Amino acid sequence: MKKVMRLFMAVAVLVGLSACNSNDDLGSQTIEIPGVTIDGDVDCCSAEEALQVYNFLQTVKIIPELSTVVDEKYNVFAYSKTGSFHTGYNEIFFVATKKKNGNYIKNYDIDGLKPLMLMVKMNMKHSTPVGGKAESFDYAYLAVKRTWVSFVMSTSEAGSWTLGYDANILGSKGGIEAADIKVGELPEGQAWLKSFKVGNDTYYLSLVNPTDWQTGKNAITAYVSKKNAPATTPYGLAAEQFTIEIDPRMPDMGNHTSPDNVALNPQADGSYQGTVNLTMTGRWRIHLAVKDAKGNVVAGGDDLADGFSSLYWEVTI
Repeated sequence: MKKVMRLFMAVAVLVGLSACNSNDDLGSQTIEIPGVTIDGDVDCCSAEEALQVYNFLQTVKIIPELSTVVDEKYNVFAYSKTGSFHTGYNEIFFVATKKKNGNYIKNYDIDGLKPLMLMVKMNMKHSTPVGGKAESFDYAYLAVKRTWVSFVMSTSEAGSWTLGYDANILGSKGGIEAADIKVGELPEGQAWLKSFKVGNDTYYLSLVNPTDWQTGKNAITAYVSKKNAPATTPYGLAAEQFTIEIDPRMPDMGNHTSPDNVALNPQADGSYQGTVNLTMTGRWRIHLAVKDAKGNVVAGGDDLADGFSSLYWEVTI
């Protein structure tokens, strides 16, 4: 932990740098980026690129437990929106820098995300759904890489989580084997991860970022992951493809529904995308009917006496 704190303090040092901003009619300006010294290093970002990365990092918070040093030459920093984790879907962002100048490295690899839950009372271990290799997701700051993990349960007296990953920074290999992390519960009225079985196989439905939704139509994204054998191996995206029909209802408002919803369908990037129409603020249960490639309902889609299906996500906006 002391090593991580020294690393974080080093990044907080403010260094001024000069660069010409081609989009500014006033000509050359001074760009100040904490901890960064632009020196023309071909492995690293230009001044303009570095500024974009820095600005993005102001929107997230560092995860000290997952930040490390590789080969005494490179820093790797991990971030999430809150600097912490909760049950269900969590994005993790990575940035790598050179220790000698603090600048952001453009090309590096973060892979092999390894979450593991130790169930103390049961003396057993299991993993959880994960995204693949961390990839750049915005042309404005390619040096920021993103992946995700979807935790099936929270940290409690019954069990605790560790999380690790592999890093390859300009040919130097490192990463974190297993850092202790805490996974909190989502607030009441939020449930973003559900499971279903087809035969002997268990699948997980991870809903992406419903806290960003608003009233009206929302483009939504989800992932379908498959439990591995052994269960300690991270659960990757399912090879099988499904269609996920959605039926949003408000249990606190007479269980009414809303029109113009579009089922979630598989995309080339491995995600599922659709549209949900939430006509007012409050708590919504998004009932799910999972269909296989032949159109057969394999999970959910039932109509229980209380008006709730057995498979649903829950969101509150």
